[in-house]
Amino acid sequence: MTTDNSTIVDALRDVTDPDLDEDIVSSGLVTDVSLDAETARVELGLNAPHAPTESAIADDVRDTIRSLGLTPDLRVAEATHNDDVFPNVTNVVAVASGKGGVGKSTVATNLAVGLADRGARVGILDADVYGPNVPRMLDVDEEPVVDHDGETDEIIPPVSHGVSVMSVGLLVGEDEPVAWRGAMAHNVLSNLFDDVAWGPLDYLVVDLPPGTGDVQMTILQGLPVTGAVVVTTPQGVATDDTRRAMRMFAEYQTSVLGVVENMSGFVCPDCGGSHDVFGDGGGRELAAGVDVPYLGDIPLDPAVRDASDDGRPAVLTDEVAGEAFRNLTGRVADSVGQLNRWRRANSDERRSSAR
Repeated sequence: MTTDNSTIVDALRDVTDPDLDEDIVSSGLVTDVSLDAETARVELGLNAPHAPTESAIADDVRDTIRSLGLTPDLRVAEATHNDDVFPNVTNVVAVASGKGGVGKSTVATNLAVGLADRGARVGILDADVYGPNVPRMLDVDEEPVVDHDGETDEIIPPVSHGVSVMSVGLLVGEDEPVAWRGAMAHNVLSNLFDDVAWGPLDYLVVDLPPGTGDVQMTILQGLPVTGAVVVTTPQGVATDDTRRAMRMFAEYQTSVLGVVENMSGFVCPDCGGSHDVFGDGGGRELAAGVDVPYLGDIPLDPAVRDASDDGRPAVLTDEVAGEAFRNLTGRVADSVGQLNRWRRANSDERRSSAR
């Protein structure tokens, strides 16, 4: 049997996207196919690097190509970037909470480091201008370097644990209060959007301030946010505030990737008993109530506090919380990938070509 491009495409119709429940050809995930001797080059619209589901889809494609007696050569279709803001960033993931004190920055830093540990190119923008804790959590204390060689001066972000880091906390004194009105905070953030040389990134994690206010609106209006991860504790007052924050994302047409329940339960290191200090199941109930994915829970663990204070993200440890953060990282990456693939499958261009 003669193998040509159409044979390859037909074979790839047997590969199904488990999230969209559709074959990858019909969904538009296969963007190009070419045959060079015994090598089949397949371009795929996979834009969530190192997401478990997308890695599994790629493995299925390789197996399908090999079943035809060919050598697979998989390539990723060029992602569509915003040309004006963060032109080299594929996915912008905002991490938000309805109220302070729920461990939002801890989740953001561990998510960023967890993605980098999987092999992704990652940056974190600490946009929590009134409580910039990311530098401490990632053990960054040096001032950013300014590159004067280009057409415009650019800030070179320091790197820690494989993550490029930028924070207002690196631009003010350690003990200097950050007492900015909304307009000043807006201007500082706008400068960080424009002046930081992030370089090519697969993910930019943005740590938002808690609640809903001027800074959050500046981010949602000014950045091409792929989706938001919302952090809560199981406690009712936390989930109530979180629900209000999620309405803000709806107003700005920003997709919610899912809900994380932090401080889910305390496991006593002495007796081994589990104690629901802040209640039980609030995050899961919230996610179900607003019909968004539940991304998992993180235990209340003193090891997380120690790791954060020492600049050693818990996601890199063998602790129970470290495993929870690693699982969370995979689920967030999967949620980003599913959202991007759904958008591709339902884009105006795809719908027009299908008619």
